[in-house]
Amino acid sequence: MKEKILTIKTLVLAVTLAGALLSLPQAAHSAQDGDDAGAVRDLQSKLNKPQFKNVKVEVQDGIVTLSGTVDLYEYKADADKRAHKEKGIMAVRNEIEVAGPSVSDDQLRAKLGEKLEYDRVGYGNVFDAISLGVQNGVVTLGGHALGYPDRDSALALVSVYPGVKDVVDEIQVDPPSPIDDRIRVAEYRAIYGYPTLNRYAIDPAKTIRITVTSGHVQLDGVVDSKADKEIANIRANGVPGVFSVINNLQIANQPSESQKQELVP
Repeated sequence: MKEKILTIKTLVLAVTLAGALLSLPQAAHSAQDGDDAGAVRDLQSKLNKPQFKNVKVEVQDGIVTLSGTVDLYEYKADADKRAHKEKGIMAVRNEIEVAGPSVSDDQLRAKLGEKLEYDRVGYGNVFDAISLGVQNGVVTLGGHALGYPDRDSALALVSVYPGVKDVVDEIQVDPPSPIDDRIRVAEYRAIYGYPTLNRYAIDPAKTIRITVTSGHVQLDGVVDSKADKEIANIRANGVPGVFSVINNLQIANQPSESQKQELVP
Protein backbone atom coordinates (compact mmCIF):
# COMPACT_ATOMS: atom_id res chain seq x y z
CA MET A 1 0.00 0.00 0.00
CA LYS A 2 2.90 2.29 0.90
CA GLU A 3 4.57 1.60 -2.45
CA LYS A 4 1.31 2.40 -4.27
CA ILE A 5 1.03 5.76 -2.47
CA LEU A 6 4.67 6.57 -3.36
CA THR A 7 4.02 5.68 -6.99
CA ILE A 8 0.99 7.99 -7.13
CA LYS A 9 3.00 10.81 -5.51
CA THR A 10 5.83 10.27 -7.97
CA LEU A 11 3.38 10.37 -10.89
CA VAL A 12 1.76 13.57 -9.61
CA LEU A 13 5.21 15.18 -9.18
CA ALA A 14 6.23 14.17 -12.70
CA VAL A 15 3.04 15.58 -14.20
CA THR A 16 3.48 18.83 -12.26
CA LEU A 17 7.11 19.13 -13.34
CA ALA A 18 6.23 18.44 -16.99
CA GLY A 19 3.54 21.11 -16.90
CA ALA A 20 5.98 23.59 -15.42
CA LEU A 21 8.56 22.83 -18.12
CA LEU A 22 5.98 23.20 -20.89
CA SER A 23 4.96 26.59 -19.58
CA LEU A 24 8.55 27.93 -19.58
CA PRO A 25 8.78 28.71 -23.33
CA GLN A 26 5.40 30.40 -23.23
CA ALA A 27 6.45 32.46 -20.21
CA ALA A 28 9.76 33.33 -21.87
CA HIS A 29 7.97 34.24 -25.07
CA SER A 30 5.52 36.43 -23.16
CA ALA A 31 8.42 38.15 -21.42
CA GLN A 32 10.16 38.76 -24.78
CA ASP A 33 6.93 40.15 -26.22
CA GLY A 34 6.79 42.55 -23.31
CA ASP A 35 10.41 43.58 -23.83
CA ASP A 36 9.79 44.11 -27.56
CA ALA A 37 6.73 46.25 -26.89
CA GLY A 38 8.70 48.32 -24.40
CA ALA A 39 11.53 48.76 -26.89
CA VAL A 40 9.07 49.95 -29.54
CA ARG A 41 7.62 52.54 -27.15
CA ASP A 42 11.05 53.77 -26.02
CA LEU A 43 12.45 54.00 -29.54
CA GLN A 44 9.36 55.71 -30.90
CA SER A 45 9.74 58.25 -28.11
CA LYS A 46 13.37 58.88 -29.15
CA LEU A 47 12.27 59.26 -32.78
CA ASN A 48 9.46 61.67 -31.92
CA LYS A 49 10.95 64.46 -34.02
CA PRO A 50 9.81 66.13 -37.27
CA GLN A 51 12.59 64.55 -39.36
CA PHE A 52 11.43 61.06 -38.33
CA LYS A 53 7.70 61.58 -38.83
CA ASN A 54 7.55 58.97 -41.64
CA VAL A 55 9.75 56.40 -39.90
CA LYS A 56 8.15 53.18 -38.65
CA VAL A 57 9.56 50.96 -35.89
CA GLU A 58 9.09 47.21 -35.45
CA VAL A 59 10.80 45.00 -32.88
CA GLN A 60 10.76 41.21 -32.84
CA ASP A 61 12.94 39.08 -30.57
CA GLY A 62 15.18 42.04 -29.84
CA ILE A 63 15.75 42.88 -33.53
CA VAL A 64 14.66 46.35 -34.70
CA THR A 65 13.43 47.02 -38.21
CA LEU A 66 13.31 50.66 -39.26
CA SER A 67 11.30 51.51 -42.36
CA GLY A 68 9.66 54.49 -44.03
CA THR A 69 11.26 57.62 -45.49
CA VAL A 70 13.37 60.62 -44.48
CA ASP A 71 14.50 63.71 -46.41
CA LEU A 72 18.27 63.44 -45.78
CA TYR A 73 20.70 60.58 -45.37
CA GLU A 74 21.82 62.22 -42.11
CA TYR A 75 18.40 61.41 -40.62
CA LYS A 76 18.63 57.76 -41.70
CA ALA A 77 22.03 57.43 -40.03
CA ASP A 78 20.78 59.22 -36.90
CA ALA A 79 17.77 56.90 -36.57
CA ASP A 80 20.14 53.94 -36.85
CA LYS A 81 22.36 55.27 -34.06
CA ARG A 82 19.38 55.87 -31.77
CA ALA A 83 18.13 52.33 -32.37
CA HIS A 84 21.53 50.80 -31.60
CA LYS A 85 21.67 52.68 -28.29
CA GLU A 86 18.29 51.30 -27.16
CA LYS A 87 18.63 48.92 -24.21
CA GLY A 88 17.95 45.27 -25.00
CA ILE A 89 18.31 45.66 -28.78
CA MET A 90 20.52 42.98 -30.35
CA ALA A 91 20.48 44.10 -34.00
CA VAL A 92 19.07 46.78 -36.29
CA ARG A 93 17.74 46.43 -39.83
CA ASN A 94 17.75 49.90 -41.38
CA GLU A 95 15.37 49.84 -44.35
CA ILE A 96 14.66 53.58 -44.31
CA GLU A 97 14.70 55.16 -47.76
CA VAL A 98 16.00 58.67 -48.43
CA ALA A 99 13.20 60.34 -50.37
CA GLY A 100 14.62 63.85 -50.71
CA PRO A 101 15.11 65.76 -53.96
CA SER A 102 16.41 63.91 -57.00
CA VAL A 103 19.90 65.14 -57.95
CA SER A 104 21.97 63.78 -60.84
CA ASP A 105 25.20 61.94 -60.08
CA ASP A 106 27.23 64.50 -62.05
CA GLN A 107 25.76 67.35 -60.05
CA LEU A 108 26.35 65.57 -56.75
CA ARG A 109 29.93 64.75 -57.76
CA ALA A 110 30.66 68.38 -58.67
CA LYS A 111 29.04 69.95 -55.60
CA LEU A 112 30.40 67.47 -53.07
CA GLY A 113 33.85 67.54 -54.66
CA GLU A 114 34.01 71.30 -54.21
CA LYS A 115 32.90 71.08 -50.60
CA LEU A 116 35.42 68.34 -49.80
CA GLU A 117 38.24 70.37 -51.32
CA TYR A 118 37.67 73.16 -48.80
CA ASP A 119 36.84 70.90 -45.86
CA ARG A 120 39.13 71.25 -42.83
CA VAL A 121 41.05 74.18 -44.32
CA GLY A 122 43.48 75.35 -41.65
CA TYR A 123 43.66 71.89 -40.05
CA GLY A 124 46.38 70.44 -42.28
CA ASN A 125 44.00 69.28 -45.00
CA VAL A 126 46.97 69.18 -47.38
CA PHE A 127 47.69 65.82 -45.71
CA ASP A 128 44.23 64.46 -46.62
CA ALA A 129 43.47 62.93 -50.01
CA ILE A 130 39.84 61.81 -49.86
CA SER A 131 38.40 60.40 -53.06
CA LEU A 132 34.77 60.69 -54.13
CA GLY A 133 32.55 58.38 -56.15
CA VAL A 134 28.82 58.75 -56.90
CA GLN A 135 26.51 56.17 -58.43
CA ASN A 136 22.72 56.36 -58.36
CA GLY A 137 22.90 58.79 -55.45
CA VAL A 138 25.15 56.51 -53.38
CA VAL A 139 28.31 58.37 -52.35
CA THR A 140 31.51 56.41 -51.73
CA LEU A 141 34.37 58.14 -49.93
CA GLY A 142 37.83 56.59 -50.13
CA GLY A 143 41.46 57.62 -50.11
CA HIS A 144 43.40 58.80 -47.07
CA ALA A 145 42.65 60.95 -44.02
CA LEU A 146 45.28 62.18 -41.59
CA GLY A 147 43.05 61.47 -38.58
CA TYR A 148 39.56 60.50 -37.49
CA PRO A 149 38.35 64.14 -37.20
CA ASP A 150 39.18 64.59 -40.90
CA ARG A 151 37.34 61.40 -41.85
CA ASP A 152 34.31 62.20 -39.69
CA SER A 153 34.12 65.73 -41.08
CA ALA A 154 34.04 64.43 -44.67
CA LEU A 155 31.35 61.87 -43.83
CA ALA A 156 29.23 64.48 -42.05
CA LEU A 157 29.60 66.89 -44.97
CA VAL A 158 28.17 64.49 -47.56
CA SER A 159 25.51 63.10 -45.20
CA VAL A 160 23.66 66.41 -44.97
CA TYR A 161 23.68 67.19 -48.68
CA PRO A 162 20.26 66.88 -50.38
CA GLY A 163 20.09 64.11 -52.97
CA VAL A 164 22.54 61.75 -51.25
CA LYS A 165 20.79 58.38 -50.86
CA ASP A 166 23.49 56.47 -49.01
CA VAL A 167 27.11 56.88 -47.88
CA VAL A 168 29.82 54.21 -48.05
CA ASP A 169 32.90 54.85 -45.90
CA GLU A 170 36.10 53.41 -47.40
CA ILE A 171 38.42 56.14 -46.09
CA GLN A 172 41.73 54.89 -44.75
CA VAL A 173 42.78 56.75 -41.62
CA ASP A 174 46.57 56.86 -41.56
CA PRO A 175 47.91 55.37 -38.29
CA PRO A 176 49.75 57.68 -35.87
CA SER A 177 53.49 57.62 -36.44
CA PRO A 178 56.17 60.13 -35.36
CA ILE A 179 58.32 58.98 -38.28
CA ASP A 180 55.51 59.59 -40.79
CA ASP A 181 54.81 62.97 -39.18
CA ARG A 182 58.46 63.94 -39.73
CA ILE A 183 58.24 62.82 -43.36
CA ARG A 184 55.01 64.80 -43.88
CA VAL A 185 56.63 68.02 -42.70
CA ALA A 186 59.77 67.34 -44.74
CA GLU A 187 57.67 66.60 -47.85
CA TYR A 188 55.68 69.79 -47.38
CA ARG A 189 58.86 71.85 -47.17
CA ALA A 190 60.49 70.06 -50.10
CA ILE A 191 57.51 70.52 -52.42
CA TYR A 192 56.07 73.88 -51.38
CA GLY A 193 59.47 75.35 -50.72
CA TYR A 194 60.41 74.93 -54.37
CA PRO A 195 59.90 78.21 -56.33
CA THR A 196 57.77 76.81 -59.17
CA LEU A 197 55.57 74.74 -56.83
CA ASN A 198 54.85 77.16 -53.97
CA ARG A 199 51.96 78.74 -55.92
CA TYR A 200 49.93 75.58 -55.23
CA ALA A 201 49.70 76.66 -51.58
CA ILE A 202 47.78 79.85 -52.43
CA ASP A 203 44.35 78.23 -52.86
CA PRO A 204 43.62 75.76 -50.03
CA ALA A 205 41.43 73.72 -52.37
CA LYS A 206 44.02 73.42 -55.15
CA THR A 207 46.90 72.05 -53.13
CA ILE A 208 49.19 69.14 -53.89
CA ARG A 209 47.95 66.56 -51.40
CA ILE A 210 50.63 64.63 -49.49
CA THR A 211 49.76 61.41 -47.67
CA VAL A 212 52.27 59.20 -45.85
CA THR A 213 51.78 55.66 -44.59
CA SER A 214 54.70 53.73 -43.05
CA GLY A 215 57.21 55.77 -45.01
CA HIS A 216 55.38 55.43 -48.34
CA VAL A 217 54.36 58.76 -49.90
CA GLN A 218 51.46 59.47 -52.25
CA LEU A 219 50.87 62.70 -54.14
CA ASP A 220 47.36 63.67 -55.28
CA GLY A 221 45.78 66.71 -56.84
CA VAL A 222 46.01 68.70 -60.07
CA VAL A 223 49.02 70.62 -61.41
CA ASP A 224 49.32 72.95 -64.37
CA SER A 225 51.98 71.09 -66.36
CA LYS A 226 53.88 67.87 -66.84
CA ALA A 227 57.02 69.67 -65.66
CA ASP A 228 55.37 70.52 -62.31
CA LYS A 229 54.33 66.89 -61.89
CA GLU A 230 57.87 65.67 -62.55
CA ILE A 231 59.46 68.26 -60.25
CA ALA A 232 57.06 67.34 -57.43
CA ASN A 233 58.00 63.69 -57.93
CA ILE A 234 61.74 64.45 -57.77
CA ARG A 235 61.33 66.62 -54.67
CA ALA A 236 59.21 63.98 -52.93
CA ASN A 237 61.72 61.22 -53.64
CA GLY A 238 64.54 63.37 -52.27
CA VAL A 239 63.21 63.39 -48.69
CA PRO A 240 65.30 61.14 -46.39
CA GLY A 241 63.52 58.07 -44.99
CA VAL A 242 60.99 57.74 -47.84
CA PHE A 243 60.59 54.18 -49.13
CA SER A 244 58.51 54.95 -52.22
CA VAL A 245 56.51 57.68 -53.94
CA ILE A 246 53.27 57.14 -55.86
CA ASN A 247 52.65 60.16 -58.07
CA ASN A 248 48.90 60.43 -58.78
CA LEU A 249 49.06 64.10 -59.76
CA GLN A 250 46.84 64.94 -62.72
CA ILE A 251 47.69 67.56 -65.32
CA ALA A 252 45.05 70.26 -65.78
CA ASN A 253 42.83 69.92 -68.87
CA GLN A 254 44.14 66.44 -69.59
CA PRO A 255 42.16 63.22 -69.02
CA SER A 256 43.28 60.92 -66.21
CA GLU A 257 44.41 57.37 -66.92
CA SER A 258 40.96 56.00 -66.03
CA GLN A 259 39.32 58.51 -68.36
CA LYS A 260 41.75 57.58 -71.15
CA GLN A 261 40.76 53.93 -70.76
CA GLU A 262 37.08 54.87 -71.03
CA LEU A 263 37.81 56.72 -74.31
CA VAL A 264 39.46 53.68 -75.90
CA PRO A 265 36.89 51.97 -78.20
